[in-house]
Parts: sequence; structure tokens; C-alpha cells
Amino acid sequence: MDMDLKDFMEFVQTTARSVGAEISSPWFYLQFGLILAAAGIAYAADTAIRNRVDMTTLATRWPLPLRHFARVMVSSASTAIFTLLVIVSRVVMYHATWPSRSYLLMVAAKLGLAWLAIRLVTSVLRNAFIVRLVSITAWIVAALSILGQLDTTVDLLDSFAIVLGGLRLTPLLVLKAGALLLIALWLTNIASNFAESRINATTDLTPSVQVLLVKIIRIGLLAIAIVIALGAVGIDLSALAVFSGAVGVGIGIGLQKIVANFISGIILLADKSVKPGDLVTIGDNTGRISAMKTRYISVAAGDGREFLIPNEDLVTQKVVNWTYTDKNTLVKIPFGTNYDADPRLVTRLAAETAAAHPRATKGKPPNAILTEFAEAGMKFSLTFWIAEPDGMDNVKSDVMLALWDAFKREGIRVPYPVREIRVRGGALPVETTVEIPN
Repeated sequence: MDMDLKDFMEFVQTTARSVGAEISSPWFYLQFGLILAAAGIAYAADTAIRNRVDMTTLATRWPLPLRHFARVMVSSASTAIFTLLVIVSRVVMYHATWPSRSYLLMVAAKLGLAWLAIRLVTSVLRNAFIVRLVSITAWIVAALSILGQLDTTVDLLDSFAIVLGGLRLTPLLVLKAGALLLIALWLTNIASNFAESRINATTDLTPSVQVLLVKIIRIGLLAIAIVIALGAVGIDLSALAVFSGAVGVGIGIGLQKIVANFISGIILLADKSVKPGDLVTIGDNTGRISAMKTRYISVAAGDGREFLIPNEDLVTQKVVNWTYTDKNTLVKIPFGTNYDADPRLVTRLAAETAAAHPRATKGKPPNAILTEFAEAGMKFSLTFWIAEPDGMDNVKSDVMLALWDAFKREGIRVPYPVREIRVRGGALPVETTVEIPN
């Protein structure tokens, strides 16, 4: 039933008369004073309790439900003490005088109890924004119900409507849809997290397949939650078809990068070109893939940094995957010696030095070859295999240091550039002054 302007004005006038009559009574100021006194006492007691009680060790030996209840009550000690004091004041005034003279105390006590119940229910949530939103919304609904204005407020919110095609949009419908969507998305997140934990615990699936299944389940549950929430409030999804063209244009113009990254992420998971745990080089960035998200992948560089690379870049750019089909990695070390050294001895020393490293693959012997007779000396190339690409730079450093020690023992020198400057035709162009000390 729609509420017209006349009904709304009558509602406002009736409410104003009721409030005016209540304020003009001396009992109102007595109740208001008791409420202020209870609030002051509750605030002081809450400060004392927080200074004396350690929340981390509170009720550690109690059963989990009782321990959770005790911690919520201690964290909301000011509200609990305020509610208790107001209830005691209400009981005393109820038996000492007329019940109507303690109406304000009754309302304050119910509001305090409602807030405690809401705090207890929302304490199971972890998202601070969701907790704040749910708490404020639930308390407003509880306050309207306690004051007896919930039905009137519902009628008022339902009286303003915008008709779009076959869809009648009202503030009440939007609030209901938002609340149901919030609940549905919360339940969807719980269900998808449970499914993700079960899938990740399965050893028969590769990491890329696990991520792909998790994404499919999340998207499917999200779509089901939206359909159920909108259907529960009476929204016919066919009535939203009028917006499909505008949404398509918006996706094509403004959200094309997001959609491209999303589709690229699905492609990467399907073709298994990269997967969590792979060591990759993308441009100048090298590291292991730590996570694959809907829009990007996270590459841990090993020095505390993480590169967030859009999925589209992995599809369109060159990517070096060090562990795509085989984790064995070939290590290459170029070096040089002077012409006084025996090249056969140099190659043998290099191969023996690389083979002695503990990470060198035993089934694939190292290989050292002479590559060039250069101006400054002979150039060589040493190659050997290691089982894992992790720490390849450390392995190269160890082998080069060992090779340096071997060259020192055999008297082999490493060439380095030498420059000579000859001055012709007399004195230097710069005058010098020599000071003779006394």
C-alpha cells in the first residue's frame, strides 16, 4: 500500500506531538539523567576492565562457545554494563510509579540488548567493513521495531517507486536486494573457500587445474547467489534485459582491459603454459609464480618484492618459463685466459671444477670448449647442468671462484686490458710547480 503525501504529513505530526508530550513531562528528565549516569558509570567501568583483563588469555580453558561469548562481552563491556544499569533502573521505577513514567528507560534497555545481540552475531565475521555495515543496519531495524515505527517506515520506503519496463524499483526493494546479496555473497565466500581447501588438498590435480577449478566454482557460485537473491525479492531477471545492451557497450568500451585480463587468465589456466610454482622471466622481471588471480599473476622475485603482472601480458608477450617441461637448467659461464696458457689444460680444469660442484648433475658431464682467439687472449665457454634453476647465480659464482683458485695453482693468468700513454714532442701541456719544504 502506497503512502501519499497527506499520510506522510500526518505521520510526522503525530510523531512530533508524541515527542513533545514526552519531553514536557518531568519524568523524561529523570529518565534522561539516569541514562546519562549509567553511560558515565559504564564508560569508567569499561576502561578499568580493559586495563585489567588480558584478551589473549581470557577464559583459555573454557569451551569454545563460552570463551567466544566471554570475549565478546568483555570487548563490549561498556554496552553490557550500561544495559544492566538501565534495566535495574527500569525495574525500580516500574514498581515505584506508573509504567509509562519509565518508558524511555525501557527503550534504552532494549536498544542496549539489541546492540549486544548484534555484536555477538557479527563477531563471527572477519571483514571490518561488513561487520560495521551489518551492525549499523541491524541496529537501525531493531530500533525502529522497538519504537513501533518499523511498519510505517517500510510503507514509506515502498511508497516511492520508479518503473523501468516491467520492473518497479523502490528504496525498500533496493535495501532488501542489497541485504540478501550481502548474505548470499558471504555464504558464497564460505562455500568457495571450503571448496578451494578441498581442491588444493587433492594431489592428483596439477596446480593450474586446481586454480582453474577454484575460479569456475567461485564464478558459478557467485552467479547462483545473484540469481537467488534477486529472485527472492521478486525481481524478474527478464525485466533486466533492457540493460543488457548498455552493459555490453560499457564492457566493450570501459572494461575491455579487465575482460581481456580475465579471459587471458582462463586461457593460461587451460593451456598450462604457466602455473603456480614456475620460475619465469617476463621482461626484466624474474621470479616464481606465487599466485594466479583473475586479473593478474603474482611473481615473487626472492628479495621481498612481488611483481603483479596482468594476465594479458603473459598471452601477448614473450615469457621465459624455466620449468615448463623440465626443471633441469643449463648454466653457461664464459671466461678467458692469456695466450701463455695451454688451452687443453684450461678446458680440463674448467670441466673438473664444474663437476666438483655439489649441485652439478652427475648424469650430464660438464663441457668446456675454446670459442675464440681474441685480441686480448683466448675465450672459453663452460656449460653444465643443475637440477633446479633456483640459486643459479650462486652456483655460477661458486664455480667461477673455484676456477680462479685452480688457475692460481696452475699459474694461468686471466687477461685484462692494458693501456699505455706516450707523450711526444717536448714538455707536458700542463705546468707543474714543485714546492721544497723548509
